Amino acid sequence: MNRGGLAKDIEQVIESGNCSGCGACVQINPEISMVMSNDGFLRPALEISVGREDARQRREFAKVCPGRRVVAPPKGQAARHPSLGPVMHAWEAWASDEQFRFRGSSGGALSALTGWLLETGQIYSVTGASGKTENPRRTVAVDLTTRDEVLRAAGSRYAPVANVAQYRPVDQPVGFIGKPCEAAALRALSRIRNEENPPLIISFFCAGVPSQTATDRLVDRMGVGKSSPLVDLRYRGFGWPGDFYVADEDGNEGRMSYDESWGRVLGPTTQWRCKICPDGIGESADVVAGDYWSADAAGYPIFEDRKGTSVLIARTTRGQEVVEAAVSAGILCVREIDLDDVATVQPLQVERRMTISGRLLGRLLSGRRVPLYRGFGTGRFALSSPYRNLRAAAGTYLRSVKGLKQSESSLGETDG
Repeated sequence: MNRGGLAKDIEQVIESGNCSGCGACVQINPEISMVMSNDGFLRPALEISVGREDARQRREFAKVCPGRRVVAPPKGQAARHPSLGPVMHAWEAWASDEQFRFRGSSGGALSALTGWLLETGQIYSVTGASGKTENPRRTVAVDLTTRDEVLRAAGSRYAPVANVAQYRPVDQPVGFIGKPCEAAALRALSRIRNEENPPLIISFFCAGVPSQTATDRLVDRMGVGKSSPLVDLRYRGFGWPGDFYVADEDGNEGRMSYDESWGRVLGPTTQWRCKICPDGIGESADVVAGDYWSADAAGYPIFEDRKGTSVLIARTTRGQEVVEAAVSAGILCVREIDLDDVATVQPLQVERRMTISGRLLGRLLSGRRVPLYRGFGTGRFALSSPYRNLRAAAGTYLRSVKGLKQSESSLGETDG
């Protein structure tokens, strides 16, 4: 089987380190499948036949793939916060149902919202992510159709998953929950194809996708699952922020704080594309949520156990109507919030946005391709913080040319 132009385009994205593993290319050509690379990330398998559709597919890929291009949504009626993007309305929010609030990673707001939408028939299904039943180490994309299914899947999954590959448009309203890059890809794809029932897109603040190898190291370090299969693995939830927790059939358990599991093991393995992401805050979503941490004077989160709350942002009229209806129905509890306070307790998102121009420049100087980003104000941030961007450029350049960049995907494949 020969590789067509689309396969070459995809290969360039992978080799440049710009693939986010979202799975959008599977929507463009069904011959593509997502497989786990040797360094623990989902990447497209490239055996694509040359066909008459190749030119059209290449055009779609150029507009949809977040490793090629991401365009910020038009402002519309939303105001634009300098650090947090378009905002129709924002709240501090949490699930009124204590089960959702306890199991969710950040107050359970998104889980409670989608569970209610399914229960009341406002959407037919929602594409999301969950632990693989027969192997909880792995995270898989799933279609959820009931409130109970949403409750069982509640909680963050800090591991590779390709939700866009799972999405299927139907003749009924559906929902989609995914990372910001997935939200951007699906929004672009829906517009290109003029879908009559575009999905309600829900996203969350994202710090990046860690390697699957990091999860495996955490489990192995705890010594759980050596003599019997795993029956549970969660990254957060069951309290806030919640611990990394794993258990096997023999009753062995392991637990590690979120601060340690993310800060020391998972977070340092995030893939390269995430380090040059202009949008960790889900600008293309209808509704987006993020942790509303308490923070110290430097803005660093205080990881004390308590009941979780989210910042919940409606970015579109549709998103605002859905949230307000959920509040009226008693599904969500909300109170007004100051977005500048949110920016203060999300220092990573602010820093990445402020220094994205420097990171891209450093990458270009090292001879690597970078995605095209439009509408995110990257030039304005560079002008406002030239020294920070120069430092970011130098650091990115050195990491690239010395081969110290993390999580660049090889073309080798392993079983997932």
